[in-house]
Amino acid sequence: MRKGALNLFAAFDTRTGEVTGILRHRKRQVEFIELLEIIERTTPAAITSIHVICDNVSIHHGKLARAWLAAHPRFQVHFTPVHCSWMNQVEQWFSILQRKRFRAPNFADLADLEAKVLAFIDEWNKAAHPFAWTPESFDKVLRKADGWRAPTPH
Repeated sequence: MRKGALNLFAAFDTRTGEVTGILRHRKRQVEFIELLEIIERTTPAAITSIHVICDNVSIHHGKLARAWLAAHPRFQVHFTPVHCSWMNQVEQWFSILQRKRFRAPNFADLADLEAKVLAFIDEWNKAAHPFAWTPESFDKVLRKADGWRAPTPH
């Protein structure tokens, strides 16, 4: 029997590799804005431009989100093309979370799940590092995309 669900809202800082995350019972614009507000509060004012990469889920571009973003001009939102979430580095981090903590999920309840996810974020941030993208790693990601094949050297 399902005992509810939690939604993880997370941001991956490409400069440091640190993750900011919150877990909420609902997945709406207000929860997305809550994450943006945490990023706003914890990002030094000296950083004048914050680029946020999002997929095209409606909570990322709804009326409330657009109004919040208009009131916070240092936030620049970019949307990945449809079916290209792999282009967003937080999705790479979600994959790591999945492999490290959800291979054999066993949680007593939602509070236990939340505690374990937040503990993983804390552990991750203690050794955080940006992902090193090279032409080879980019090609590896592209090879996993449907229909893409590496050019054959002539």
